[in-house]
Amino acid sequence: MIPAPFDYVAPSTVDDAVRALAEAGEDAKIIAGGQSLLPVLRMRLAAPTSLIDLNRIPELRGVRDDGDALVIGSMTTHYDVQRDPLIAEHAALLAKATDTVADPQVRHRGTFGGSIAHADPAGDLLAPALALDTEMVVAGPDGRRTVPAADFFEDFFTTALRPDEILVEVRVPKHTGWHAHYEKFNRVAQAWSMVAVAATVRTDGGTIAEARVGLTNMSSVPVRARAVEEALVGRPATAESIRAAAEHAAEGTNPTVDGNADVEYRQHLARVLTGRAIQAAMAG
Repeated sequence: MIPAPFDYVAPSTVDDAVRALAEAGEDAKIIAGGQSLLPVLRMRLAAPTSLIDLNRIPELRGVRDDGDALVIGSMTTHYDVQRDPLIAEHAALLAKATDTVADPQVRHRGTFGGSIAHADPAGDLLAPALALDTEMVVAGPDGRRTVPAADFFEDFFTTALRPDEILVEVRVPKHTGWHAHYEKFNRVAQAWSMVAVAATVRTDGGTIAEARVGLTNMSSVPVRARAVEEALVGRPATAESIRAAAEHAAEGTNPTVDGNADVEYRQHLARVLTGRAIQAAMAG
């Protein structure tokens, strides 16, 4: 199908993009990589009056070191996230999760910030972003503000972004030396996650000193598996301890029911995949 008519704007700075968004009003849409938006436009499930393209804003691309954190521009592609040496060293969980996103074509075009702002509960980058305690930096007419990941995701495809704001960068606290793994379960290759687990742990000797575990598609927003984290910390990094901790994975979750799985099956997957993810992280 052919999208409904719209005005097209391609600003070259963040300020220009914010201004264009304000002038276009609430019926405008932001386009980043376009991997989620373009199919919706073609099916006419959305008919914005204006499309504001962020691809010509160079400051929105790239990864930089900012002391205790990495800063990832919202227009940085999945491909670049996968291969960035700073991310590999200080936020390995993001690199491992990005490896599972769709296919090479999508990873070359799709963007890190676009996936975050889209807020699909089955998307593979939301749970890692939550587990790593990232912060979203957004720009609007009143300037910039920072929103913690725990407050950013509000519901299905809904974030704390206001209609006149743009996600410009994501701040990722460094997790240097942490073990990490992203374990994903889907029915066919390149499909969305039925359930997935983002796990990263820090060990001290043979003991788990810190743990961060995020769950994909176990609610309308990504979920932090706090009970698993608490059960891991201070315990020996053994298969027995990990299995016992993983039994808490479904606590506090509210999975949806669809044609792929019911609540009980998703809860079962969460427990199994959590154990696998932590074991794989420790082995990596």
